[in-house]
Amino acid sequence: MTPLQTSEIAVGATADREQFDEPRPLSKKGALTRARLLAAAKEVFEEEGLLDARISDITARANLAQGTFYTYFTSKQEIFREVALRVDEELGAPLGDVILDRASSATPHERIRAAIRLYLERYRQEARIMGVIEQVSRHDPILGKARTQRSAQDRALVADSISRLQAHGVVDSRLNPLVAAAVLGSMTDRFPEMWLSEGRLDCPFDEGVEHLAMLFMNALQMADPGRGGTSKEEHQPVTTVDLTQHAEQPGDGR
Repeated sequence: MTPLQTSEIAVGATADREQFDEPRPLSKKGALTRARLLAAAKEVFEEEGLLDARISDITARANLAQGTFYTYFTSKQEIFREVALRVDEELGAPLGDVILDRASSATPHERIRAAIRLYLERYRQEARIMGVIEQVSRHDPILGKARTQRSAQDRALVADSISRLQAHGVVDSRLNPLVAAAVLGSMTDRFPEMWLSEGRLDCPFDEGVEHLAMLFMNALQMADPGRGGTSKEEHQPVTTVDLTQHAEQPGDGR
């Protein structure tokens, strides 16, 4: 995989659209063809990186004529960005599917632990492409901006959940929810990259999952009742908390 140069990515960025547009409506056959190109592109980018990948590699992998590519995408940079955002969306799904699930009867501790495990399992599956995505994002302003915006939306949801947990006495009330969400987001973003993509840490998967979950909850001063917690929760057991409703704040009239 060839190391990225900012100038090389910038050339691709200016040649593409300045923003992500919604794909135009396609026929069923067209949608299937486009999906084949995206799946093939992901495999090629995993193996070759962005700079060494060729459009001909992608179309050959998809078993399509090379000219077909340009019916759906303008460049390999454009298709790479869509691949990257789709992977990001899959990795971020545990936030909504587990932590913010209205139907869940699990405690906040159980939800956080389950979400972190699911997130790391998915990251492990996508470790090769995530290594490429992280590298490219640092040089591609269009992709970098799109990922930053999505990350900001996720942080806002986490900050809101922290506020609600504070209202229930589960999380340390001294914490600024926005700052806490940013710190925790940085930890959960960087740790799997270092561990699963870059291979800088050698430890059993379950141990890595448990450490991230413990550090996440300890940072919020959320003692885990079933795992030797020592905070006030030992005297005030935590039951199910609705993390999808706005917390009642003093003086807000609700």
